[in-house]
Amino acid sequence: MNDSLPDYHLTDCDVTVLSPPGGTAVPPREAAERAMADPHGPPLAELVSPDETVAIVVTDVTRATPDDVLLDVLLAELADAGVPRKHVSVVLGLGLHRPMTDEEIADALGKHADLAENHDADAAIEVGTAETTDGDAVPVELNPTVADADRVLSTGMVEPHQYAGFSGGAKTVVIGAGGESLIRYTHGPDLLSREGVRLGRIEDNPFRELLDEAGDMAGLDFCLNVTHGPQGILGASAGHHRAVVPDLAETAKESLSVAVEDEYDAVIAGVPEAKAANLYQATRAATYVVLGDRNPLRPGGRVVVPAAMPEGAGEGKGEQRFYDRLDGASDPESLYDEMRTGYEPGAQRAFVVARVLRDHGVFVTGSEHPAIVEDCLMHFRESVEDAIEPGSDVLVVPNALDTLLVRPD
Repeated sequence: MNDSLPDYHLTDCDVTVLSPPGGTAVPPREAAERAMADPHGPPLAELVSPDETVAIVVTDVTRATPDDVLLDVLLAELADAGVPRKHVSVVLGLGLHRPMTDEEIADALGKHADLAENHDADAAIEVGTAETTDGDAVPVELNPTVADADRVLSTGMVEPHQYAGFSGGAKTVVIGAGGESLIRYTHGPDLLSREGVRLGRIEDNPFRELLDEAGDMAGLDFCLNVTHGPQGILGASAGHHRAVVPDLAETAKESLSVAVEDEYDAVIAGVPEAKAANLYQATRAATYVVLGDRNPLRPGGRVVVPAAMPEGAGEGKGEQRFYDRLDGASDPESLYDEMRTGYEPGAQRAFVVARVLRDHGVFVTGSEHPAIVEDCLMHFRESVEDAIEPGSDVLVVPNALDTLLVRPD
């Protein structure tokens, strides 16, 4: 499902379609070049020397970041500063997701695909520790190419994120090109259950604060990030990661926030194609709707997620851990209670899905793998119409990942 509304035929239902304000799209290259010309902090050319090596961490296939454009702009700036291309490496920030294929890398990076390598979390090496808000010391591990580089740069997409408030900034490097230690801590039940760890919130968010601390420890020198809305890329920001994220988050909030006054029997929550590839990613639609600032569902209401899921549950280590947890559970309540004591990195999505399933049914429609949906305590239906009870009050959110449901003023 994309941002256009399919022609649903919902019997005797009262249907409300909710769309965010949107904002005005800008050409990605134009926005990136403008951001590079007016960065937060020193320009990139002042941070690098011709004899230094540079690692650039970019996003993976699960995010619709125009990495080919952002990488091209960064490489042009490095070339102007005298840094030869042979001194530059590009690391695909996979986290615990599956490696990208050669075709996907070529599609994502274009003429710069030859510089890229897939990140392997198992090969990450410790470079130091980051201090949490409670005073704990958490190991920071990095991809060896990133750890060995003299300078570290990154791209990123600042978009609503279930835990960090908004993604982007240091997250691309310390999670995308990091090891299991930081992923285990940041995505563990203790941190995810804390006040402030919430979709759309970066202020006083312990998850975001730890990412920023780890980014400093990792030596992230400069980032070039964008944000987007239904119309496309809305803006770019460059420079120090601690300034770039709140800059773009403000733009995103203005474009994506919609106040919801009423309650509904069902929400049809769409996801973009990249997130509809597997169940791990597609369930973000349900958790974003239910666990955001404003849950629009009545008690016992359901979330309907149209997703083809050609990759099934997902092919990466994290996706498999997600599937194993849900597949092995008898019911959401017992799974949630069990996982509150801890779980493996990557399984956190099972934890938040279980949290949703305690109160609401999740129906996945049009999937190529109906058995996987049913294995994971959710419900498969052939079509959206099959998943909606006649006479329901229905809210349609065409892209639930690009919409922030908020309380009325």
